[in-house]
Amino acid sequence: MSVLLILAIIVVVVLVIALARRNGAASQQTRLEDARAEAQRWYERLGGQLMNLHGSDAAAQQALADAGERYNAAGGQLQQANTVRQYELARESALEGLQYVRAGRIAMGLDPGPELPPLASAQGVGQLTKEREVNVQGHSYKAGPQPGADTPYYYPGGRVQGRPVPAGWYSTPVWKTALGAGAGALGGLLIFDALFSPGFGDMGYGDGFQDGYADAAGDFGGGDMGGGDMGGGWDGGGGDFGGDFGGDF
Repeated sequence: MSVLLILAIIVVVVLVIALARRNGAASQQTRLEDARAEAQRWYERLGGQLMNLHGSDAAAQQALADAGERYNAAGGQLQQANTVRQYELARESALEGLQYVRAGRIAMGLDPGPELPPLASAQGVGQLTKEREVNVQGHSYKAGPQPGADTPYYYPGGRVQGRPVPAGWYSTPVWKTALGAGAGALGGLLIFDALFSPGFGDMGYGDGFQDGYADAAGDFGGGDMGGGDMGGGWDGGGGDFGGDFGGDF
């Protein structure tokens, strides 16, 4: 093989590598721009919704306040994002905010508007379909599918300390307590055990619910908790838990 032929082969290989790298970089840039545009679109939609709504009761006001928090979170994430993954997280925050907006509209008796893309963090956790009430450590806790004077806190569904928590309206934002530390966190976990343990009520479970609950329950099993009138009422959405999203979950 002549020297010229070897040099020609080397040149061809270098050109192929350079072209592949350029195409890869272009493809990555396209994905980045698409992810940025998608996150920005939902963020702007959330902002527009918040500008035109004003809560008329406690449930609506709380839902819109939570939507405002997610709007601020999404804005901060967009400002700092420089990867596809970070823009996906900003999109998730904006979509979560829009879920709270829908809840606020329902609380005000308005049309909730078109369906939204599902939250990655709420895959497989389902939603409440009936009201339920439990007593834990001398306190009563309620949850149900509709807003009310006793259930003014909406939660779009997610996982808290590994536990699948369905979408619905709650008497207190126990998911925030359960994300804390110390005695307060323990109390929040006990409430979840009482509300959603397989030992309570007649529930149907979404895919992976029982496995997720068993993995997380540990020493806080619901079987030892104070009872209450559970009355069934669980619509466990299917699907696997899609995504490693943070946020409030």
